[in-house]
Amino acid sequence: MTAQLHARGDVAVVVPAAGAGVRLGPGGPKALRLLEGEPLLVHAVRRLAAAPSVRLIVVAAPPADVDAVHALLAPVAPVTVVAGGAERQESVAAALAAVPEEVAIVLVHDAARCLTPPSVIERVAAAVREGADAVIPVLPVVDTIKEVGGDDIVLGTVDRSALRAVQTPQGFRATALRAAHAAAADSHTDDAGAVEKLGIPVRCVPGSDLALKITRPIDLALATHLLALPDPDAASA
Repeated sequence: MTAQLHARGDVAVVVPAAGAGVRLGPGGPKALRLLEGEPLLVHAVRRLAAAPSVRLIVVAAPPADVDAVHALLAPVAPVTVVAGGAERQESVAAALAAVPEEVAIVLVHDAARCLTPPSVIERVAAAVREGADAVIPVLPVVDTIKEVGGDDIVLGTVDRSALRAVQTPQGFRATALRAAHAAAADSHTDDAGAVEKLGIPVRCVPGSDLALKITRPIDLALATHLLALPDPDAASA
């Protein structure tokens, strides 16, 4: 049975958390690395559970750690934990299979974006609820972007006004996400990209600077600093 969170919620969130996180250095699965004494996954689930729209959370954990991850998360929120796969796509599919068919909205969230505020989660869910089949939270690109050739010579400067940096959670009409996974012919790391290949429009909503992806050791240092900042959702409540 899938664990229930908010009875009035209409959203399921799947969290692929079986990746090794090689770029973060040695130390086990990335989602279980510590940030101020708690695993990234715990921080992520705590914020997901604080979003009123979320009815259930399904985590895809390393197969050998399913029971341990369930025990880890039980004090935080009622969460269903399933065995993930070697690739992110396999983990999302495994978690998606545990989402009841009657849940019409599914969000896919990276545990590495563990400080994503509940307000972003609600914003993505609301956009799907309002009729979008696929929604991504984004931020404007602030760096100058150069296109570079194989010989390290600049080919041109990309117009960044039309570029956006994509975050998670990415939200979907459940039928669109299931169709994208069923049709995927090759591995993908971005579920919105898989939906795009079906010709389904993807809508953008504002993301958050707090939703950075923890990939490298310097990201952990930055997240430690951000964790000490006032909660933006609490301030606006």
